[in-house]
Amino acid sequence: MRKDNLRRTVVAAALAGVVAGSVGTGAAAAQDLAGKTVEFVIPFAESGGSAAWANFFAPLLSKHLAGNPTVVVRYRPGAGSTEGANWFQEQKTADGTLIFGTSGSTQFPYLLDDPRVRYEYKDWKVVLSSGTGGVVYLPPDLGERFDGDFDDLKDENYLYGSQGATTLDLVPLLAFKLLGLQVDPVFGIEGRGDGRLMFERGEANIDYQTTSAYLKSVVPLVEQKLAVPAFSYGALDADGNIVRDPTFPDLPSFKEVCEATEGCETSGVGWDAWKAFFVSGFAAQKLIYLPGGASQEVVDMYTKAFEDMIAQPEFAKNSEETLGVYPQGVGKAAMAAHEQAITVTPEAKQYVLDWLKEDYGITMQ
Repeated sequence: MRKDNLRRTVVAAALAGVVAGSVGTGAAAAQDLAGKTVEFVIPFAESGGSAAWANFFAPLLSKHLAGNPTVVVRYRPGAGSTEGANWFQEQKTADGTLIFGTSGSTQFPYLLDDPRVRYEYKDWKVVLSSGTGGVVYLPPDLGERFDGDFDDLKDENYLYGSQGATTLDLVPLLAFKLLGLQVDPVFGIEGRGDGRLMFERGEANIDYQTTSAYLKSVVPLVEQKLAVPAFSYGALDADGNIVRDPTFPDLPSFKEVCEATEGCETSGVGWDAWKAFFVSGFAAQKLIYLPGGASQEVVDMYTKAFEDMIAQPEFAKNSEETLGVYPQGVGKAAMAAHEQAITVTPEAKQYVLDWLKEDYGITMQ
């Protein structure tokens, strides 16, 4: 499904555009990490999409960073990823041996003024952005009744394993609300991989995974007829419209399913809020940062490493197989994604805050 030539052309064009828009680094390789170990920290458990993403990039960074250091992925899960982000905020390592990978689950508490947040994105130095997608799926007994809308599935009671309503799970939970589904989230899991395990054990009957985790761990379930995909969240086209995710062109986007489901509206403040957090959580979802104290020389070294990596002929194919069909941004493109990820309109923010209070009793104080 993911091997068609058209989408390979899209990937190549997207990657070419990203590289063309990046900041030129010139001879930035005066910095050298020979003999050193780079810790690539992600604030999640090792079973989810962020782990797959980090483990894809770690060996490539080792190959392309000056001095070919060892790059090791470290996991610091807790408090919906805010614990790891708070830890990173306090780090003073400035020599390039520490990088941090965030996700929408880290961006959302920041956007919503979560009191657990003691980190400031504007203090950090972004060196890569990765867009991604997500797929919602059902067990076979419900999946066989799904025909492009949820009209016949609204009377079902759903259980969903969630990291928390202010994490990246905000996007599916708000989508479920707009669709009119009765979904009871089981809060407290450490990563989306734990949500998938709940689904596999029959403890949850609706789930979603980001693209990398879906390709790795859910596609085998689909092939064994143990799971049925319902929709992807979609992707943004050049004009900012939601279209089908190029990694899953055969799946309807959430917008299509919403339009087909009675009572679900694709206009108004509810839709605007969902789209705003979808953009922050998926179109600009994953970002790699250096601590704020890193020098421009270190930033340039990482930018050059990612530019060289993306320019390799095999990168598009390998990244498609592991991460899906999404551009990787460096330089100016990474900065633009960083701005998208940490920006939300007051109206969308207030809608989400009101919804969190009314449906889950969550207030940001």
